[in-house]
Amino acid sequence: MVAATLLDAHDAGAQLRRGREAPRRREAPREREVLQHGGRDRTYVVRVPEAVARRNVPVPLVVVLHGGGGNADNAERMFAWSEKGRREGFIVVYPEGTARGRRSMYTWNAGHCCGFAMENRVDDVGFIDALITQLQREYTIDPARVYITGMSNGAMMAHRLGIALSHRVAAIAPVVGALFGDEASPASPVSAIVFNGMVDQSVPYDGGAGGGIGARAWDGTPTKPALQQGTFWAAANGCASAPSVDDRGRLVVTSYECPRRRDVILYALKDGGHAWPGGKRGTRMGDDPGTAVDATALIWEFFAAHPRR
Repeated sequence: MVAATLLDAHDAGAQLRRGREAPRRREAPREREVLQHGGRDRTYVVRVPEAVARRNVPVPLVVVLHGGGGNADNAERMFAWSEKGRREGFIVVYPEGTARGRRSMYTWNAGHCCGFAMENRVDDVGFIDALITQLQREYTIDPARVYITGMSNGAMMAHRLGIALSHRVAAIAPVVGALFGDEASPASPVSAIVFNGMVDQSVPYDGGAGGGIGARAWDGTPTKPALQQGTFWAAANGCASAPSVDDRGRLVVTSYECPRRRDVILYALKDGGHAWPGGKRGTRMGDDPGTAVDATALIWEFFAAHPRR
């Protein structure tokens, strides 16, 4: 149903390109777009709601990063960002990592994880930077409302992009990811909303070596405990060092007192595993996303309230 309510990227882009007439719809629109970067053909999927194309006014851009071994298709299916963009009026892009051969098994170079991208030092920061620039040329995107979210390896990449692209990213939302402790401070503040499962075996809540089927995709560097994500971004954003902690039964919410529009908030799901809260299960053997919170809804609410200053 989502595909029926969204324009093909080229068609929507033609209507959003300033002052140009929309070309005829192609009979067989290509699902994936290609951007050459670093000697590679990098692929991505863009979703532009029809209402956004008709209005032709600046709108937010949400960059959604799949998990390790994933792709744009399962990220769209699992996280429900296309439907959220259609309802709320923003553009969603699903970039894809790189792989050795299997099209569906993409990873991101998040520094210490994961797989092909890490081992080959793929410039994923440069790719996403170039992708944002390309999309801003093609669509009417508000430069103050560029956001990045991702799951697992994609969450680690969201942290890395928030740091490296702090001059153009307003907020990030890592889901079941982590920091490694050797990250540099960003040059500019970036608001952050973070989700972790307290019984996650793949990216342990208390830190340490990665587990699960993707454990061998890491370089052996242990992650920091999940709460370190809050400590890191609170320091970067000039927030108070001591957070407030609110135990809500099934989840614990940790938040910091921060300057206006520089907020940092963490959601820890007590029974949460390695999954997108409120989303769909990745595989039959994957962890249950649960219903304690709807991560996509909470993330968008946070993004909408945090444009770049």
